Amino acid sequence: MNTVLASPALHRPRTKVAIIGAGPGGLAAAMLLAESGARVTIFEKDAVIGGRTRTLTSPEGYSFDLGPTFFLYPRILKEIFQRCGAELEAEVDLRRLDPQYRLVFESGGGATQLDCSSDLDRMQAELAKFAPGDAKGLRPFMAENRAKLDVFRPVLERAFEGPLDMVKWDMIRALPLLRPWSTVDRDLARHFRDPRVRLAFSFQTKYLGMSPFRCPSLFTILSYLEYDHGIFHPIGGCGAVSHAMARVAERLGVEIRLSSAVDRIAFEGRRARGVDCGGTRHDADAVVLNADFAHAAPRLIPDELRRDWSDEKIRKARYSCSTFMLYLGLDRPCPELAHHTVLLSEGYRENIAEIEGGTIPEVPSMYVQHAGATDPTMAPAGHTALYVLVPVPNLLKQPDWPAQTARYREVALDRLKALGLPDLRPHIRYERVVAPQHWESDYAVGFGATFNLSHELPQMLYFRPGNRFRDVEGVYLVGGGTHPGSGLPVIYEGARITTGLMAKDLGLTGAPSRPAAAGDLSAATPAAAYSPDR
Repeated sequence: MNTVLASPALHRPRTKVAIIGAGPGGLAAAMLLAESGARVTIFEKDAVIGGRTRTLTSPEGYSFDLGPTFFLYPRILKEIFQRCGAELEAEVDLRRLDPQYRLVFESGGGATQLDCSSDLDRMQAELAKFAPGDAKGLRPFMAENRAKLDVFRPVLERAFEGPLDMVKWDMIRALPLLRPWSTVDRDLARHFRDPRVRLAFSFQTKYLGMSPFRCPSLFTILSYLEYDHGIFHPIGGCGAVSHAMARVAERLGVEIRLSSAVDRIAFEGRRARGVDCGGTRHDADAVVLNADFAHAAPRLIPDELRRDWSDEKIRKARYSCSTFMLYLGLDRPCPELAHHTVLLSEGYRENIAEIEGGTIPEVPSMYVQHAGATDPTMAPAGHTALYVLVPVPNLLKQPDWPAQTARYREVALDRLKALGLPDLRPHIRYERVVAPQHWESDYAVGFGATFNLSHELPQMLYFRPGNRFRDVEGVYLVGGGTHPGSGLPVIYEGARITTGLMAKDLGLTGAPSRPAAAGDLSAATPAAAYSPDR
């Protein structure tokens, strides 16, 4: 009889990974790690998955996304699904929006409206009616940013683990196009003279919680991506994407434990050995932290172990603005509204200065989503589920939010009249308010800074908390608080970077889930979609 000796590798226990948080980064990491052979358990403190990309529902039949409502550049997530043996289109019904959104510019007591399209011929014609001298700048802007993204893509697709990573060839090659001395607004001024047109191509910096007058010029790629690749609405809201990711993860063997708050990461010396949850130790070979970094790191990792990101440094870091949210279930339709509407106040620049200084704007700009314009599943027939977002100071800048919340609800409701809506108060059948203090207390967002650490150059790349957390061993980060940054597609890319490092460290069968062709723009990393995440 011939005896076949089994390889020792066949008897090696599967690598165990604990993931803290079932947000988009944690779900993407779980999918990739499970496909690579790891035994993955997600510990989620809430009773639902999705983190800030979750669905809120009411007994009256209204549904709302809690945070992200724009779904940009699905290609990265599509590649992750394909890597995991699934098809994004089969799991999620994505509808491309055209027009993408409506911009309403207040001026002199009136308003000018611009319906923005990813059809460049139509968009150029709209700009010609709106600001004739600027229409010719559209295509040069698109060409320049296509080249910028192509050059910067390798930087966004790799980890930054040491200072020397800042002077690798891809960074040197990217610097001339990055124009690090400039801002988004100043860079746009080379193409568009009308300040309203510049706002049309720069308000997207709000996805990062930043001002276009301070945000690094790299982020002109935000609006480029919208116009080149479109904006999508997942039927059922962006929360439907989280549920699809969870389904695929569970098919791959991932265990998702809801209502399971992690008390601390368990360490032996500086190495993570698992997590403590509800008085029970759960051993793991590695831990992925998907919770909000500023909120979670001080609670889960002892201060004495965090040399680069101590409690003091976390408190002194610069953070994004917060958001004041209204989720309104109305007993009337809202034909006055597009799917996405952005109201840009006449004092837009003053609004931003107020927010940065800690003053609550009294005539604020705002964003309104009327998902029912596309998706009948979000509200009962003849009703509307209205999502209202107002950028406001975070709790570090304005700690008095608990005393201001009721008053500011009235400010936000009154501002809706600027979009042609009547007083909606008599039509409200369901209402939920999420103010900055609620982001912190209910959703574990550090300092209520909805978009995480700000994306200024001193807090990007190597200067952001690392995907392989450098302060300790065996802890990895995903989410908006780590490289490459905030926004759903960027968070998905960050999950690919993090799990690639883990595959190398843990001996998993990790392989790139992106196309191999270096010059293929289809593999381009997108910039951020709006996500209080996110």
